Amino acid sequence: MVSFDDETRKEFEKKSYGIVGNHSAVQICSWNKKALRNKGFCYKNRFYGVDTHRCVQMSPSAAWCQQNCIFCWRPMEFMRNIKMKEWDPPQEIIQKTVEQRKRLLSGLGGAHDANRELFKQAFERFPSHWAISLSGEPTLYPALPELVSLLNSNPEVKSTFIVTNGQEPEMFLKLKENNSLPTQLYLSLDAPNKALFQKINVPVYPDGWERLMKTISLFPSLPTRKILRFTLIKDLNDADEHLPSYAEIFERSETDFIEVKAYMFLGYSRKRLKKENMPSHEHIVEFSKKLEKLLPSYHIVDEEPISRIVLLERKEPRIPRRIPAYD
Repeated sequence: MVSFDDETRKEFEKKSYGIVGNHSAVQICSWNKKALRNKGFCYKNRFYGVDTHRCVQMSPSAAWCQQNCIFCWRPMEFMRNIKMKEWDPPQEIIQKTVEQRKRLLSGLGGAHDANRELFKQAFERFPSHWAISLSGEPTLYPALPELVSLLNSNPEVKSTFIVTNGQEPEMFLKLKENNSLPTQLYLSLDAPNKALFQKINVPVYPDGWERLMKTISLFPSLPTRKILRFTLIKDLNDADEHLPSYAEIFERSETDFIEVKAYMFLGYSRKRLKKENMPSHEHIVEFSKKLEKLLPSYHIVDEEPISRIVLLERKEPRIPRRIPAYD
């Protein structure tokens, strides 16, 4: 059975991850905690309407990834494997994820500033939003279609998000064929060409850029809400000369939304980058406006200064920005 080694398990537990079975994990994000203490909601609530307080952030392949992105604040130094020959069943992962989430949430209910009603909903009810994006690459979990199908069929679940690096294009075809695409599919794209991709994303596969471009070519055919997420790293991937290449890829993807998001000087990324590489929100806005001028199909519609992120949407949207289940 594929499983965490002792070193990796200890490292995850030290950073307050809840270990789920042999290869999955869950963690309570800072915005989840803030929402339960009346201190604000994450940008996904502002942009798309998700329930921050009833969100579960998890991964079915927490220590497995085909990239070693230099901006990743997760402990990717411990990710040595990219293949799963045996794996835990989806139903077991879901059940144990909920159990571990409750364990991690339990102490928050006693905080002096806790919102008792929101905490009751978060603790007692099944999570309404599943962010399959915690650590590692979710598309490496072979039973991902079954996992998403189980979540999508649960009446308590309003939305499922998958965040992917696009290195396994065949998995998206499987998700489509099994009618198990998530409510919203995020694809990370952080470089305008192969040379910068190799430097920033440090792929394990020698054809990593080609795999990503294949996923881009599949994007228009995937019948779900789609987002391209671009992490901007100051003085590394934000040069004006790259803008036309970004614009061409974004347009070709026919994505519904584009998020231009700042690299944040956090966690393990501090070993690889400098604080000066973290752009201000003003820099994100300036870059987004330059990009907007080169995108005939998209325009800026919102921003969240606290998270240093700007949202672009299709000028002729095919879907509502807020997920219908939350309206």
